[in-house]
Amino acid sequence: MNPKFKVELLEEVNYFLDKLNEKAREKIIYNIRKSQVINDNELFKKLNKNVWEFRTLHSKIKYRLFAFWDKTDKKETVVISTHGIEKKTQKTPKKEIEKTERIMKEYFESKK
Repeated sequence: MNPKFKVELLEEVNYFLDKLNEKAREKIIYNIRKSQVINDNELFKKLNKNVWEFRTLHSKIKYRLFAFWDKTDKKETVVISTHGIEKKTQKTPKKEIEKTERIMKEYFESKK
């Protein structure tokens, strides 16, 4: 199956993934790839108007990679993943959503 969108991981995501054990990292990458071909809120969920999260549960730890969409290129849709966390509470921390929005704003300003 063809992916519905391309995923780009910013440097902070790579740094986050590098710190994880291999099995957790592999499952996160697997779930990202899976979310590119099927719609599943358990894997890729909208948090607000602009912010989404890739979701992975591995060994009872909830991992989240925050992201936003870039549809400015009419040929290809890209999801930009900004950073990741181990989620410890039921509610997604507001500061993580705000961080994603700040990075998104900087990203689009730099594209102009």
